[in-house]
Formats: sequence, C-alpha cells, structure tokens
Amino acid sequence: MDVLLYLVPMALLLGLTGLAAFMWSLKSGQYDDVEGAALRVLSDDDIKP
Repeated sequence: MDVLLYLVPMALLLGLTGLAAFMWSLKSGQYDDVEGAALRVLSDDDIKP
C-alpha cells in the first residue's frame, strides 16, 4: 500500500502533462485544417503533362 503514495502522484502528473500538451496543441493551431491535408494528397499539381 505504500507504493500508492508514489503511483497516485505520478499518475496525476502524467495526466496533467498530457492535458497541458493537448491544450498547447489546440492553442498553436494544430487542428485548424483537418481536411486540407487529405485533399492535398489527392491533387495532381506536381505532375506535368
């Protein structure tokens, strides 16, 4: 049971770190254009006739 004194704070710290990374990615605009990359793959702009 003594190990819970270490594991619970570590789990909370890891969870908060993941939440902070997710909030940073939202703030920096990582999810703004989710359809643009999918459509860019389908375009044939680099092929010259």
